[in-house]
Amino acid sequence: MRDMEDLRKEFENFTINEEACVDGACASDETAELKDYPSYTEALYAKLLAPHVSGIYISRWDIKDIALQADESMAIHPRKRMFELLMKYATTRETMKAVLDAMRNHMEEKIAIYDELQQTFPCSAEIFQPKIDKARKTINLFPAILEEYFPEG
Repeated sequence: MRDMEDLRKEFENFTINEEACVDGACASDETAELKDYPSYTEALYAKLLAPHVSGIYISRWDIKDIALQADESMAIHPRKRMFELLMKYATTRETMKAVLDAMRNHMEEKIAIYDELQQTFPCSAEIFQPKIDKARKTINLFPAILEEYFPEG
């Protein structure tokens, strides 16, 4: 067994090289690929995953379910990373349409919950109606997103 003195010596001799990953923020090969990915990922992240814009909070598990509905399997990561991976998958018009359709279904399910809450608790309408309006506005953007980033041609 090592004693405390051996561990101290080892620690004193330890030098951090440029490739050492001390804080867990090191870029993996996969992360490096994502940095080169188109900037529309950032724009879509801001429009689709920001609850104050879209009216709907999309969790990591929601993103995983959306990916599964679009025929992509995904592990759990931080939300932004998962969205980047989802956009990395959606590189063709067909796959992006599948992702947007799955996202529409998810948002419609959330809107149904908000509607039910409004009916059950009428005073909550002032809270949920703006969220519903934002969600519908976001859903209405989907065809424009598809045409802007993947025009038919």
